[in-house]
Amino acid sequence: MGRIYLIGYMGTGKTTLGKELAKSFEVEFIDLDHYIQESQQKTIAEIFEEGGEAGFREIENQALKSISTTENVIISTGGGTPCFFDNMEYMNKTGTTIYLRATAEALCERLNICKEKRPLIKDKNEEELYLFVKENLTKREPHYLKADIIFETDNLISREEIGNHVSGIIDLLTK
Repeated sequence: MGRIYLIGYMGTGKTTLGKELAKSFEVEFIDLDHYIQESQQKTIAEIFEEGGEAGFREIENQALKSISTTENVIISTGGGTPCFFDNMEYMNKTGTTIYLRATAEALCERLNICKEKRPLIKDKNEEELYLFVKENLTKREPHYLKADIIFETDNLISREEIGNHVSGIIDLLTK
């Protein structure tokens, strides 16, 4: 099976679908942000506070290269991971990349519920969040579109949909 990288904007379902895919394939699941927090003994917010986004992206790049030596694994990346350094090219070279794609509207609906845990959006009201997501999605999508597989996740809203999405991804991977 090798390595599968799940990429996409925050809120597309990378962690949720990644955990379920890993169960289906009976392989390890690694969430890159959690890996960074454990290795740094700090939250993502603390890392951002101390070193800014540039400092975080440097740590993220090193962490990506470190975990990419693991075989038979599903890796959920951060939303910005594919957009910095040579990360997207590196992931395409070392595994299969799947872009979990969703519209800005669907993402805002999901992100409004959990924005306190996300340093880039925690202080934004609904309108600011939408403009932020729309702008960043536009900037990041050219990187995301370099993925091997593009999979739509707009309707990922229930437990049942998680199962349907996992089945759909497995079908694409086993073709």
